[in-house]
Amino acid sequence: MQLTNIQKITGKIEILSGLHIGSGNTEIHIGGTDNPVIKNPITQQPYIPGSSIKGKMRSLLEWQLGVVGQTEGQPLSFKHIDGLDSRIQIKAKDLLKLFGGAPDNNINSQLLKEIGPSRLAFWDCSLDPKWVQMMTNDKTLPLTETKMENTIDRIKGTAENPRNTERVPATAKFDFNLTLRVHDNENLLDSILTGLKLLELTGLGGSGSRGYGKIIFRELKLDDEDIQTRLTNLKLHEAA
Repeated sequence: MQLTNIQKITGKIEILSGLHIGSGNTEIHIGGTDNPVIKNPITQQPYIPGSSIKGKMRSLLEWQLGVVGQTEGQPLSFKHIDGLDSRIQIKAKDLLKLFGGAPDNNINSQLLKEIGPSRLAFWDCSLDPKWVQMMTNDKTLPLTETKMENTIDRIKGTAENPRNTERVPATAKFDFNLTLRVHDNENLLDSILTGLKLLELTGLGGSGSRGYGKIIFRELKLDDEDIQTRLTNLKLHEAA
């Protein structure tokens, strides 16, 4: 197995509805929010962790492939390959090539050689400087918003359990970057584009069932090649 190329996939992630990716900080400050978004500790600007994109994209691709039942909810790994239907083993191996697995001492050494190292590196996505400048120029436009929510008593019709959640507002743009290691001139781009399309259809972050986190990718390029049109025109039934 030979490393024959390292490619970059770049573009923008545009937020179409408020995005919440939690910071994990459960401490509540006076005048603060119950559920803040994750922020860069230096700039205090929100960002999208690469791990959030990787985890959601991998999970969606495994659901689309139909292997979640066989793995009993665990991430697809080397130990699961032999138990999969032969019709989906090739695509399952492609997912392990892209995202990596968890090999142990009992795994067939030939399979380890066939899969090799994980190919994708997901980088944290910072806010697009142009969007930040636009918001900064208008002193009334903050980089985040606070969304107030509560539950309604079905009988009394009264609001209960009020809470607030910090979100990155719609129209925000983030710089998107992936690094793709290519071995032996393989082509795994179709699987990557399928994962990105699934992200567009299901969203990022928490509370997606309540309308949060709808995104769209813009200006996608593979090195200098435009691949935005391929993503826009991709039909999932064709990618299955």
